[in-house]
Amino acid sequence: MEPTALPALAESIASLMPRARTELAELVAFRSVADPAQFPKSECEAAASWVAEALRTEGFQDVALLDTPDGTQSVYGHLPGPQGAPTVLLYAHYDVQPPLDENAWHSPPFTLTERDGRWYGRGAADCKGGLIMHLTALRALKERGGVPVNVKVIAEGSEEQGTGGLERYAEAHPELLAADTIVIGDTGNFRVGLPTVTATLRGMTLVRLQVDTLEGNLHSGQFGGAAPDALAALIRILDSLRAEDGSTTVDGLTSDAGWEGLQYPEEDFRRDAKVLDGVELTGSGTVADRIWARPAVTVLGIDCPPVVGATPSVQASARALVSLRVPPGTDAGDAAKLLSAHLESRAPWGARVTVDEAGQGQPFRADTSSPAYTAMAEAMRAAYPGEEMQTAGQGGSIPLCNTLASLYPEAEILLIGLSEPDAQIHAVNESVSPEELERLSLTEALFLLNYRASATG
Repeated sequence: MEPTALPALAESIASLMPRARTELAELVAFRSVADPAQFPKSECEAAASWVAEALRTEGFQDVALLDTPDGTQSVYGHLPGPQGAPTVLLYAHYDVQPPLDENAWHSPPFTLTERDGRWYGRGAADCKGGLIMHLTALRALKERGGVPVNVKVIAEGSEEQGTGGLERYAEAHPELLAADTIVIGDTGNFRVGLPTVTATLRGMTLVRLQVDTLEGNLHSGQFGGAAPDALAALIRILDSLRAEDGSTTVDGLTSDAGWEGLQYPEEDFRRDAKVLDGVELTGSGTVADRIWARPAVTVLGIDCPPVVGATPSVQASARALVSLRVPPGTDAGDAAKLLSAHLESRAPWGARVTVDEAGQGQPFRADTSSPAYTAMAEAMRAAYPGEEMQTAGQGGSIPLCNTLASLYPEAEILLIGLSEPDAQIHAVNESVSPEELERLSLTEALFLLNYRASATG
């Protein structure tokens, strides 16, 4: 990297931040939850069209809306670089989590709102902000001599739903996303101001659990005490998934692995997770062990009568959606089978239990010894003066990572992004730090320069 590159790029990116805010506001305004049962499909289609037009404006070629097998669209584009330059694939997703209780937001979830030095809105960090990060880095490079590598961009439309549309599309069209290095812009720094790459991701399996005990609901006064209650049976089954200390317990699934590397102090975790005073953390071992190296079960939802309007009835049926996160070294498919067998074996009173898989993604482990990581470390050192690149794990899942690693075993995969703890992704009042957006845009621009230099010797 030329000595003048850092200040010049930093100046360009700073000047681009007002545009980044405007565009992020436009993207956040799309209610692009990839679940037609909750939100119109047209919202996702409009967001995809916005991304496609943004790529065309930046000179991308072969821009296309890819109809993936799960009924959603991913956006693809290719920006040619200098002859002989390596190819870098930049990934983000434009779909978002549902807003949950919109009344709990301090500002409308789909209106980007500045407050206390942060920008609030659903998808601001996860992961519409990641797409803006990519665009800002490329624009700055274009202002300062041009993009030094061939660039491919893929923006997914169903990452949050875990339905695997892009993975299956990539497997059917393996040449499309081929690259020398892949930058996944969907994780985050361990803390604001501490540059971090994510080396591992837990995989996930998602199952729907149905419990049936009666042909129909019964009056609890007339039949309660002898009639088998499906909701009570469901609660007992779900309780079997945790030990007394809250550790995940699925028959046959190893749950005692340890994490070596960057640690997560318990007091910091309590603050980040907003754990109430007096409430204990669950599990054993270090926090890093529990969230990065071990499986974790979560009951995502239960179908049962709400308190308001409930009748005095013994329930005939009850359902739950259960998520199981699994660490690298555990096959998500094998974990799904173990989870299903566990749930079926714990049914009390001969209750009928049906378990259906609803989604799955494999865990991921990156090779941090590759040249791309050296280039990223140099970029982060320059963009975050006085700090060194840290390597952490992440408890979440990005199923596409393993698909890409399988399709392109020689490609180097790096994970960075804007989802640091203060961002509160997947919760109400999600936000992004504009300073992090600026510094990570600079990081990515510097990385592309460093990577080109290392790749060409």
